Amino acid sequence: MGESLREELSMIGKLGLPEILIILAIALLIFGPSKLADLGKSLGEGIRNFKSAVKDEPGPEKKS
Repeated sequence: MGESLREELSMIGKLGLPEILIILAIALLIFGPSKLADLGKSLGEGIRNFKSAVKDEPGPEKKS
């Protein structure tokens, strides 16, 4: 029983090119080209801000 669950979970994470294209086509139909571009821009800015915040954050200081 444990192996079948493990196999099912591993199948969820495998997305190939056809699956990604289908997801993008559905997103394009739902949101439209202008809204999809805005969503992509917002996502990119969020990732950029997250990376800069992680990079700039000082590490824990040792007290002696």
